[in-house]
Amino acid sequence: MQFDLIAIGRRMPAWIDSAFCEYSKRLPKSINFNLIEITPATRTKNKNSEQLKKIEEEKINAVITSDNIVIVLDEKGKIISSHSLSVQLQTWMDDQQHISVLIGGADGLSSSIKNKADQIWSLSEMTLPHGLVRIIMIEQLYRAWSIINCHPYHRK
Repeated sequence: MQFDLIAIGRRMPAWIDSAFCEYSKRLPKSINFNLIEITPATRTKNKNSEQLKKIEEEKINAVITSDNIVIVLDEKGKIISSHSLSVQLQTWMDDQQHISVLIGGADGLSSSIKNKADQIWSLSEMTLPHGLVRIIMIEQLYRAWSIINCHPYHRK
């Protein structure tokens, strides 16, 4: 299976890169994981939030295809458990799906992207820093894999 984490933003602090790298090394080869970083739209006095999100939407659309299962991360989305993610991950692996999880920029994601998404998830009702969301997502992916494989990383 292919799992793309598509994130608006570049140049994360070293501690984020370090933690992200640690969990990416733990993922099995059967999960072809790819981080796709998209440069945020340039902020100017003449561009409002909607215009910035539209520019970022175009960049996101350039990296996803119609056969991808697209999941948007949004604070108003559905909260899922680690166990639910493991069930979903098993299905994706069995079906060899191409998954794209989207992390928006400072202004979030456009309503058009959200409307086209197959699912909208929330990691928390709190607003989280986007770099930290990267770590949480890859850790939860590893945790879901460990649940599937009865690995001792996840304890009930």
